[in-house]
Amino acid sequence: MRPQGACRYILAAVAAWCAVPASADDLYAAGRTRSLASDQRASQAGDIVTIVVVQTAESSSVMQNGTRRATSLNGHFGAGSINESGDLSLGSAFDGKGEVRRSERFVTQMSASITGLLPNGDYAIDGKQTLFINGETTVVEVRGRIRPSDIDADNRVPSNRIADAQIRYNGKGFVSRSAKPGLVHRLFGLLGLS
Repeated sequence: MRPQGACRYILAAVAAWCAVPASADDLYAAGRTRSLASDQRASQAGDIVTIVVVQTAESSSVMQNGTRRATSLNGHFGAGSINESGDLSLGSAFDGKGEVRRSERFVTQMSASITGLLPNGDYAIDGKQTLFINGETTVVEVRGRIRPSDIDADNRVPSNRIADAQIRYNGKGFVSRSAKPGLVHRLFGLLGLS
């Protein structure tokens, strides 16, 4: 066999081998692979967004009331050797003052779902978080509207950016029961004695 003939056989074998279709797995799988250039913020119904609830409320009310009343009655009676006089003075005064101050701060993070897309492009959101800690049940609920531009790069929205916000915080358990006035105190309150 000549060297040229061997070369032809080798080239024919390589060409035959290259003609076999190669199989390979795709490196991209939709829904599994994140793009390095895309934004992962919530954008459609069913997506989850993190709500950062920071609510601070302070209120103060002061009422002052005062009344003064004085009544004086003088009398003199005289007849012959009788000369009597009398004075009667009545007076009353009342000073009252009441003051109520309240300060609250509530901070938490929770997840909420986009429940719908509104015609103006806003998202309707709804979320509920229930915590069971040391015999206390705490429920936090958030509902409202958010703008897509208010969702930051970490997929979070501060609570002060929620339009039509409804934020409910409710706790039940031993601590909540202990913080309420007792039956006798409430009864005295109804009677105006406390």
